[in-house]
Amino acid sequence: MFSSDDRAATTKSERTRGLLRDLALRSFRERGYDATTIRLIAQEAGVSVGTTNYHFASKADLVQELYLEVQERHRAAAAPLLGGSADLVERLRIVYTTGLDELEPYHDHAAEFVSAALAPRSSLNPLSHDSTAARDVTEGLFADAVAGAKRSLPVDVAAALPSVLFVAYLLLALYWVYDDSPAQERTRRLLDRGLALLKLTLPLARLPLARKPLAELLALVGEVRP
Repeated sequence: MFSSDDRAATTKSERTRGLLRDLALRSFRERGYDATTIRLIAQEAGVSVGTTNYHFASKADLVQELYLEVQERHRAAAAPLLGGSADLVERLRIVYTTGLDELEPYHDHAAEFVSAALAPRSSLNPLSHDSTAARDVTEGLFADAVAGAKRSLPVDVAAALPSVLFVAYLLLALYWVYDDSPAQERTRRLLDRGLALLKLTLPLARLPLARKPLAELLALVGEVRP
């Protein structure tokens, strides 16, 4: 059994961790990746750098908290909307557009995060082991979008599709980072054209002659996903 003192200490520790996390996420949004440091977060929280490092060993750990926060918001925004459509392409549109919407507050500093993530062996890479939790949320949304569609796909195609859709989401997000058009409208147009093409090609998955090569192509693209 824990004493009241033990419970109080645990609660205080959790509050400190939560404060540090919240301050870091706000700083990433307002200042960007480069200007946000462990020392700065410690100063704003009124704690030592050592205390901050106890809860988050590096800035990369705080970025992973940001990844997870954004994708959990993504899921919260997309899930209710998925219940309003049974069309596969429209369900995918919901996942993609709500994802872009949740990224929007970070657009001004997004290139800084990309630069850090693309460094060799960076744990900030969305495909890294450290990014698994956030990646699973997003890929799970795509899996839900596919599973809830009114027209089912062949089992092998449906199984491979969420990983491919996730890779496409990463590529779309990368394009969005460098899109300087008003409200990143070029990215939205690219998405619309991609979904229109998908709507034309998905019926091929039900044709015997096309099903096997399509499934193999999806599996090949899915190899990008660890």
